[in-house]
This record gives sequence, structure tokens and C-alpha cells, in this order.
Amino acid sequence: MILKRHASALVLALAAAACSAPDSTVPVQQEGADAQGFLPADDTTLAAQAEAARQIDTDRQLADLELAERGLIAREADLTITAGDGRIIWQPGRYAFLDEAAPPTAHPDLWHQANLANLHGLYEVRPGIYQVRGYDLSNMSIIAGETGWIIIDPLTAAETARAALDLVQRELGERPIEAIIFTHSHIDHFGGVEGILPPEALASGEVRIIAPEGFTLESISENVLAGSVMSRRADYMFGRPLPASERGHISTGLGPQPAYGSVSIAPVTDTISRTGQTLTIDGVEMVFQHAPDSEAKAELTVFFPQMNAWCGAEIVSRTLHNLYTLRGAQVRDALAWSDAIEEARLRFAPQTDVIFNSHHWPVWGREEADRYLSAQRDIYKYIHDQTLRLASRGLTPDEIAETITLPDSLAEEASVHGYYGTLRHNSRAVYQRYFGWYDAVPAHLDPIPRTDAARRYVAAMGGLEPVLAEVETALADGETRWAAELAQHAVFADPDSAAARDALARTYEQLGYRARSGPWRDVYLTGAFELRHGVDERPVEAGTAGLVRAIPLDLYFDALSVRLDGPRAAERDLHFVFDFTDAGETFQIFIENGVMHHAAIADPEAATGDQDAVITLTRAFWLRLLSQQAGLADMLASEEFSVRGDRLALMRFFSLLEAPEAGFPIVTP
Repeated sequence: MILKRHASALVLALAAAACSAPDSTVPVQQEGADAQGFLPADDTTLAAQAEAARQIDTDRQLADLELAERGLIAREADLTITAGDGRIIWQPGRYAFLDEAAPPTAHPDLWHQANLANLHGLYEVRPGIYQVRGYDLSNMSIIAGETGWIIIDPLTAAETARAALDLVQRELGERPIEAIIFTHSHIDHFGGVEGILPPEALASGEVRIIAPEGFTLESISENVLAGSVMSRRADYMFGRPLPASERGHISTGLGPQPAYGSVSIAPVTDTISRTGQTLTIDGVEMVFQHAPDSEAKAELTVFFPQMNAWCGAEIVSRTLHNLYTLRGAQVRDALAWSDAIEEARLRFAPQTDVIFNSHHWPVWGREEADRYLSAQRDIYKYIHDQTLRLASRGLTPDEIAETITLPDSLAEEASVHGYYGTLRHNSRAVYQRYFGWYDAVPAHLDPIPRTDAARRYVAAMGGLEPVLAEVETALADGETRWAAELAQHAVFADPDSAAARDALARTYEQLGYRARSGPWRDVYLTGAFELRHGVDERPVEAGTAGLVRAIPLDLYFDALSVRLDGPRAAERDLHFVFDFTDAGETFQIFIENGVMHHAAIADPEAATGDQDAVITLTRAFWLRLLSQQAGLADMLASEEFSVRGDRLALMRFFSLLEAPEAGFPIVTP
């Protein structure tokens, strides 16, 4: 994760609304299409799915199902979790279609993973350790202490976390919460915390909140600088606009989908900063592993020696994970990740009877635990090492992705199948981490923009009609990836062409049907959906206030600096002081050469140079101003806001800040 990003942006992306009115350029419903316009599987997809089915170990799938259901205590048959306004937050029943055999429109292995991930209920991992699974994208784990509960990872949303805890208390008995462990800095592992304890109880410090070093900064700055772009791309990665159906969204590979509810964060009382650090709470001894820069920038795992159980957080799971996440983030360190798994294997596996993680179902037995950790360790190092080996032969990222293969010992290991991350895009991630975006091909050093290139390609091929004819030929020949390449040029050359958009949508849906990776499927199918229905200009949903309250003021100024219209701002230098009376913080802001800088100072009198204005305000008013809940009239009338100096200069400052475009196009220019 990149430091200093907008903490609420990812949540707002995940909370995006479903779809917009159909574009007038999209053709009428085609024969065999479903309500969203998705067509049946074509002959190439049918053949690919049949081949994929032949490679599946059905005995392994039956064993997976048995393990995933092991220890089931209770399941709510018709589980529906709603927000206060009645909006449905979580409903496993929407995936009831998964009970049927895998259709031709879904990769059979992803279909199996989706079935397992959609199992929901309260499970006993071993006496004293329980999990609520299938109530969110992630798992909530519960440890029984002498008198109370220790909660690990209270899900994404308060609504789902509250329902999960209600199930625990109803089935296992009422107990107080003695401690909460946040294993890492991704929102599906802490965002629901106010669903299990009210804000005042969390703020009091009476309940121990345990998290890895750097957790708070990493969590609340998840998306500050690149928030709007990540928000838009997250719609694609998680298939937010798609219906749950055999031709739509079926799974992320980690779980069904993130919960789109109310999120918040809690102040940390106990920081884990080194491996071997121990805590004993409510009679439960815990030995921690500090695992930064693995699956998350801030991450820990925890071993319970009294129970011979290890919580692997998300450094291990039942899938190949992402070295690069498709919503956009800094590339993760494959070597550090592999090393963290090996450290855990050497330190904990010899005493571990069960591994339970933040996603999926547990691993039981010491021999199986060691084998599982070895495969998880080796998948990331293998991708790292072989990418660099192939790069040293002069292969570019695309060539490496096309060339790299797994040895049978890893390819046959179900726990590293590409249900979430993929071998192809993870190899590109390793290349990017070492060599950046430039592949050393001179023509790629300063390429013309893709819209311009598309027009020229289409013109060189004789116009739109010959290009679309080639698309149909490629589809008929089973060259779907090449068909998508051609159709993309057609759409970017003539985005108003219904025929071009339809051709590209048909290539995307077939590629989506064949994808084993949940995010790949969602990316392709969301692209097809938007080509047929357009981009939704949706309002931002509420639910992030608890997280926004925790963002430090200096991060807001970081976020504002990337919204500054540099060419216009360069026309005149501006200098301000913002004095936040309720927060006891003061910042000096100056814009020079079209660049905005800020620095914390002791008080307004400590500012250097001449100021255009000194603004005195409260943090609460500032948040209302940034969220557009307060405007010019409020600035002039509010007792929480006053200006000493040039008000017009301040107005100019605000006029230079561009609002991010929430629904910018992706599959069209």
C-alpha cells in the first residue's frame, strides 16, 4: 500500500452503486442474452471449460468441502444483514445459484472456490478457537479467554461484524470483549470494529487493541493521494456493478465480495514491533510475528502456544495472492513475503496443530501445516526468481507472462491456484518492482496516446468495417485475446460505434467466463457491462465517517496538493496559515511554481514570510468544507471559521482545487 492515500476512497469505491441507463449507441438485446446483455459461452469458451474440468481433481474438491464445513456449530439459513436505512449489506442467498453444477460461463475451478467461500456460519477451529466465516469478505476469529473473548479481525463493516458477534454470543454464551487484534492494515480486517464495541468503549482504552507497528498510518492513509483512481479501478476488481449470477460476479477468490457498510477504526493500545513479542490477556498467551512488507505494509501473525494454533493473518491463504493488486497499489515484495512465511514455518509449524487465517478455512495437522506453508512460501519466491531469470534473457514483461510456468508440484497444489492473484500478472509485478514501467523497447519510451494510436491503426487497416470483420474472424478462430486487442482499437477510434462496443463487450465476456481468477473475471465482465450500459455517475454513499475522523490533518493537505491545477496555480504564488483551534494544530501553506507545500508550525505567529490570509477554523468545519457539506455562505457566517487577510486569495485557492472524477471511462476514451 502507498503511504498517504485517502482512507475513505477504497470504501467509497466498494460502496459504488450498481448501473446506469443504457447508452443509446448500444444495440438491442441479442438472442440468448440475459437481463444485463451477457451472452452464452461461445465454442472456444466451451472447449476451454471442458479442458479445465478434465484437469480438476474431484476427490480434492470433495476433501475441500469436508474441511470447509469441519467444525460447523450454527448457520442462519436465510441470513440477510441490513443497514439502518434498510439497505442490504450482506446476503449469502444471492449466491444460491452456486448450488448448481458449474455452467459454461464460469471456470469450473473458480466455481468450486466460490462455493467454498460462500459457506457461512460459526465454526469451531479447535476447543477455545472459533471463526465466523461467510459474513463478509474476511473471517472474524474468536479466542475464548478465562472470562471473555479476544476478537481477531472484526470484518469490513460494522453491520456484518455486529451480526457475527451476535451469532457468537447466541451460540457460545455472553462474554465481554477483552481484546481486539487487527492483523493488518487492510480495511476488511478492522473496518467493522464499531460493530462489536461502541466508539466510547474503544476510545476509553479499557479494551486492549493490538496491531502491528505502523498500522494506524497505513490503514487510514490507504488511498489518500491516488484515492479517486483506486476507487474507480476497485469497481472493476470487485465487480461492483455486476449482478451475482452465473454470467456475472461469482467470487473474489478470497470471499464472495466486500461488505458495503459502515467502517471505522480504533486507537491502538498495544503495538507489535518485533517477532517473538508476547502478550498474555485474559489467561491467553500469544506469541507474535512482526511481518511488515509482506501481504500488507503493516502485518502481524500470532501463535497460541496453549492451543498449538497459529493465526496466519493474510500472509497465507487458500489461493495465490496478489503481488500487485488490480485496483492499483505499490508492488508487494515477493521475497519479503516468502521470507515471512518461512520464518513462521520454522518458528511455529513444529508446534502447530491447526492454522487458521483471515480468509478461507483452516489447515489441520502438523504434517499438512508444514506442507501448506512450504507451498505458500515457494509460490512467491518461484515467481520472483523465474521472472528475473527470464528478464536476464532479455524477455519483456509481456513475454515473461506468456512464458513463465509453474512446476507440477506447485501447479497441482490447490492452495496456490490463481483464484485471486495470477501467475501472469504477478510476474509482471516482479518485473515492475525491479525495472519499472519501461521495458527497454525504444518505441515504448514515448508512445503516442492510445486513442490517437487506435485511430491510426484502424485507418491503416482500411477503416472500422475491416477491423470489425477481423474481430469476428479472430473470435471464430478462438483467438479471443487478439479479438479484444482489435476491438479495443475499434472502440478507441470510434467510441460512438455500437458495433465496435458490442464486439469488444463480446470478447471481454468470453475472456471473463474463462478466467480462473475472481478479479480477472470481474474486470473483464465489468468492462463488458459498461460497454453495454455506460458508466454510472453515482452519488457517494455514507458510512466512512468513523474512518475519516481518524485521518491526520497533514494527510488532508497531501491529498489537496494532488488536486491542485498546476498550470493555473503557477500564475500567482499564494501563502496561507490554517489554524485549527479544536485540534491544537497549525499549518503554513504555500503555493509556488504551481506546487503546493505545507508544514506544521507551533502557532500562527511562527509562520515565515508574508501571508495572504490566516484562516482560523475547527477540524469539524474543515471536514464539512472538504465534503461539500459546507459552502461559501457557511464560511462567511459560521463561528467555526474566520479569515484575517485577503478573502479573494482564499477563494482563488479553493477554485484551483479540482474535484476527482468518480466515474471516468476505462473501456472507452
